[in-house]
Amino acid sequence: MKKILIIICCIFALQPAYSQLFSKNKVRNDASGGNGQIDNNTLTWGYFLGFNSYDFKFTYNTNADAIQLKPSTGFNVGLVGDVKLNDYMNLRLEPGIFFSTRNLEYPASYGLTDPVDQLREIKSSYVHIPLLLKIGTKRINNFKPFIVGGFSTSLNLSSNENNPDDNSNNQFRMKKTTYYYELGFGVDFYLYYFKFTPSIRGVFALNDELVRDVDPNSPWTGNIQKMQSRGIFINFTFQ
Repeated sequence: MKKILIIICCIFALQPAYSQLFSKNKVRNDASGGNGQIDNNTLTWGYFLGFNSYDFKFTYNTNADAIQLKPSTGFNVGLVGDVKLNDYMNLRLEPGIFFSTRNLEYPASYGLTDPVDQLREIKSSYVHIPLLLKIGTKRINNFKPFIVGGFSTSLNLSSNENNPDDNSNNQFRMKKTTYYYELGFGVDFYLYYFKFTPSIRGVFALNDELVRDVDPNSPWTGNIQKMQSRGIFINFTFQ
């Protein structure tokens, strides 16, 4: 995380146009070609780097004690394709790879006494593909706030869905494909050679992701009716 923040700070420090952000004069984006304004292009490309924090929303079959979850910070990287619909709306495709780790701690009331059985570490590598509608305000000098929302799907490369072993053999399994809706906001900053956009987005799974154990009374999956991912993405986009 520190390395990414240092890189971003260096970009600003070396970018002469940064001082123009707070000027009343609009910066012209020379790298966009043509008339020099990136917002006048129908199709633009870019990439993003960022961070994520995933957790789960559990729905229980009974009045079971809650499973404790300890999320950690993961890393995002991907591409951006942007289609201008009008002066205020853009359609965006942002395919990327997302890495995350979540730790589940099961309470002793589930009949699990061995500390190894009470803990499940879930490492996920997602190929995440969202289709988003970006709605912005009128450009204010070199700023343009916006909101963004849409739907997405992801392929969990670490799901273990087809693994014949289950939690009785220390294998926690999830479904490979998940569907989400997403909501967020951000600000476009116009620099001389590119547009820099920090944004934050909430991501909410629509389907149950849990693959249940063979034993219907399994202490790891028997009490769970639904397990759905939730996440927060903080992305830094360069176009």
